[in-house]
Amino acid sequence: MRWKLSTSAYKRVPSRDAAMDPDLETPAARAPDGGAGAAAGPSWRRSLPHVCVATVTSFLFGYHTGVVNEPLDSISADLGFAGNTLAEGLVVSICLGGAFFGCLFSGSVADGIGRRRAFQLSALPMIMGAALSALTNSLEGMLFGRLLVGVGMGLGPPVASLYITEVSPPSVRGTYGSLVQIATCLGILFSLLVGTPVKDIDRWWRVCFWVSAVPAALQAIAIEFCAESPQWLYKCGRTNEAEMQFEKLLGPLHVKSAMAELSRSERGDDGESVKFSELFYGRHFNVVFIGTTLFALQQLSGINSVFYFSSTVFRSVGVPSSLANICMGIANLSGSIVAMLLMDKLGRKMLLAGSFFFMAFSMGLQAIGANRHLGSASVYLSVGGILLFVLAFSLGAGPVPGLLLPEIFPNKIRAKAMALCMSVHWGVNFFVSLLFLRLLEQLGPQVLYTMFSSACVVGAIFVRRHVVETKGKTLQEIEVSLLQTQ
Repeated sequence: MRWKLSTSAYKRVPSRDAAMDPDLETPAARAPDGGAGAAAGPSWRRSLPHVCVATVTSFLFGYHTGVVNEPLDSISADLGFAGNTLAEGLVVSICLGGAFFGCLFSGSVADGIGRRRAFQLSALPMIMGAALSALTNSLEGMLFGRLLVGVGMGLGPPVASLYITEVSPPSVRGTYGSLVQIATCLGILFSLLVGTPVKDIDRWWRVCFWVSAVPAALQAIAIEFCAESPQWLYKCGRTNEAEMQFEKLLGPLHVKSAMAELSRSERGDDGESVKFSELFYGRHFNVVFIGTTLFALQQLSGINSVFYFSSTVFRSVGVPSSLANICMGIANLSGSIVAMLLMDKLGRKMLLAGSFFFMAFSMGLQAIGANRHLGSASVYLSVGGILLFVLAFSLGAGPVPGLLLPEIFPNKIRAKAMALCMSVHWGVNFFVSLLFLRLLEQLGPQVLYTMFSSACVVGAIFVRRHVVETKGKTLQEIEVSLLQTQ
């Protein structure tokens, strides 16, 4: 069954009738006046402001990831747990537990109240958590504040990936998806910048937490003026509103073709909601397996161990940790910008496979550099290996999964499947970060780095065999093509 599109009302008509209906424009159809406006594709300018507001979530994710790096010593001294490495580790890592919890509910929230309201809901624990962390005088208050922030971190990024994918024109969807990674990098760099005076100004760490409440509040207000996801509105049966949002995002010339694409993707959809258990069997299992495996391999590459513990590695070879953080931030941001420029030219699959291979090579350099018998060469191999590894990650393995997976997931399961995949991301992230130092001590750096390098090789092979290219295709074209291969 299909929606018959007209300027007055919508009614259900058989699929075969819809296919022959001249009112249903194809994506390549020309404008009514015979111009090439519709054929040329929608302008990126209309959707860019909406995407920028959504990426504030990723900026906050990056900020809260790095906000405690510099001030941690001051926080522990002021709150009375200086020297307690377990407490210090909890302050850093408890966000992961909150993020895992927030992720589990992100799909249901996004499907239940819509993408815009989900953004506002994710901002609420971030604001409350930041305020509590800034005001607290106890370890317990700090941990609870960081836990609340983690819930917002877990809820917001999956919704951002969904929203950006659903409101972006196909020709620039990869570029817009890369803005998520760039915003994360900027958030990390900004947190390092804000934390710089912490050693010179008493209790400056409280200011660091207060600062994060500002962009969260601004996003909660700004998203009210942004478009709602047309895909979500259509799935809810609100086709008139979906048409209005497409006009806001793509322009009036592209509304009918966009609605026709949504209608085509309805093929094989019984219209009923999907339970989480249904993601593990049936026709949806294949794409969900690809998504969860990609995020697991992303974390098993050791990337967050590099982010969390790189300062220790740099100090061990005589490089100041502050310089190390700046260099890693620049490498991460540079790679993300290059990925943004190449995403819609080379495609997702090539960038992702190449990134994993480059990461394997870079981690191999670190494994060789761990041999201190090499003298000064080990310093260059260790430092160079870390910087190259971060650069390689930001070129593909960082930005691509969050963009690719909402593209390959059907509209019916997109929100819940993203929630599941991001939960796997946070779970594997937690265990790798928890076990890294212990494994480093028991196995040694050469063995551990070789294991990380091997995981990257597996990732590259997995991408080449299982991942489909989505460059330049509409979400509905991707969905229909995947259904036809099953």
